[in-house]
Amino acid sequence: MSVTVFIRGKHGVRRYEPGKRWMLLPAVVVCAGLTLWWQAKSDASQVEGQLAVASASTAQHQNEISALREQTEAQLSLLAARLGRMQARMNRIESVGMAVADRVELADQFDFQSEVGLGGGNVPSEQGVELGLLLEQMDQMLLRLERSDNQLALLETLERHHHIDNDSYLSGRPLLKGWQSSSFGYRNDPFNGRRTLHRGLDFAGPEGGEVIATGAGVVSYSGTMFGYGNLVEIDHGNGIKTRYGHNKENLVELGQVVAKGDTVALIGSTGRSTGPHVHYEVMLNDQQVDPARYVYRKPRS
Repeated sequence: MSVTVFIRGKHGVRRYEPGKRWMLLPAVVVCAGLTLWWQAKSDASQVEGQLAVASASTAQHQNEISALREQTEAQLSLLAARLGRMQARMNRIESVGMAVADRVELADQFDFQSEVGLGGGNVPSEQGVELGLLLEQMDQMLLRLERSDNQLALLETLERHHHIDNDSYLSGRPLLKGWQSSSFGYRNDPFNGRRTLHRGLDFAGPEGGEVIATGAGVVSYSGTMFGYGNLVEIDHGNGIKTRYGHNKENLVELGQVVAKGDTVALIGSTGRSTGPHVHYEVMLNDQQVDPARYVYRKPRS
């Protein structure tokens, strides 16, 4: 099949017969248009899909941010509550510290009520005003805790020494029930009758009765010793020691800390003894001295 085209011009009608390849041009144009349309539609669909994914992702992020914000607010509330409890405990600690300082008469040297000094520029917190204020309060609380802890440790040491000074002060007899049966100094030995030096005081009492410490200290000896039988020795510091001899049984061990008035042994008659009694010695720098100056002096209040 052939196609003849007549074209009218200035010089009349001209006849034109295109070849077969020109007949394919409309089809090519149509195919190209369809291709472009399909490509545009595909691109549009792809963009819509990407927008939908982006929108979903944005919504998810917003939900995550909201959940994180709620979680953060809950944690801040919990943190604030804990800080409040810490402050209450801190107030109690400071009250105890003030009471102890007053008891040892050092209240003027330990101040638990003054504010802790803080400083620094006014830099806004990136987490917000409330969190910044909370962190500042926590820093202040840590400083108060550190300061009070140091002062309480020092007060504890001072009070312990204060009590040791009072409790290690020797006074009174080494037994609850009994009487003094022998003095310090030269006497006739009850076994051979010779004139010998008696280096302590003897207190007669019922066998099995309580032997008590006349001052606070640390047990420096607990065992048997020639002549003394069962012996307890207590170191009271400052070169002072006491000895309790002829015991039926020792009730304390080496290194044990005892308080004034604690029972350290039971009255007996072990060693070189004629009957149940307590041989009581006071040693000053490892030399026996007359215990009477300690036994009968006025105790500290």
